[in-house]
Amino acid sequence: MSLRITATDALLVIDMQADFMPGGPLGVPGADGLPALINPLCDLPFGAIVATQDWHPAGHVSFVAQGGPWPAHCVAGTPGADLSPALAQGHIGVVLRKGLHPAIDSYSAFEDNDHTSRTGLDGLLKGRGITRVFVVGVALDYCVAATARDAVRAGFVTFILPDACRAVRQAPASVLATPGMECVDQAQAADVLAYNRD
Repeated sequence: MSLRITATDALLVIDMQADFMPGGPLGVPGADGLPALINPLCDLPFGAIVATQDWHPAGHVSFVAQGGPWPAHCVAGTPGADLSPALAQGHIGVVLRKGLHPAIDSYSAFEDNDHTSRTGLDGLLKGRGITRVFVVGVALDYCVAATARDAVRAGFVTFILPDACRAVRQAPASVLATPGMECVDQAQAADVLAYNRD
């Protein structure tokens, strides 16, 4: 399949937020190096570039203090919830906030973890004629993978660019081999950039 980027392609930039950078309360190792690949991708002629943000209320169900698995992170309106200042944001057309419900977590950019509350991303992309999505960001083994699985279910040809992602726990090969990822394609961001050089 061609890696030529056109107006029917979308770039989904997942959770590139301050709290997920190294040194943050939920820092993902190596995440601070991702803008070097993601920023040039944003210069390609995608039909839509969407950035997601965890945007949790204080006391969110996912936080350790409420019995959840994660330290408090990306609390709505705090500097930690901001997109990384290293991320070039000039071409980002849509910022989608997720995890707003205090009692439901939301890994995927398409729906909350209860699988009933939708974010509207599916309709937004289809309304713009998008047929293929490329997913980058953090964390590969959580929000990136969940977004890719849901993109396939929504009918999009879906690519993960592993060199433009970082994981919390699992190696990229392990993530891409997990159930539900069989229909997710992969390519390297470096190859996408090289293919689209004029």
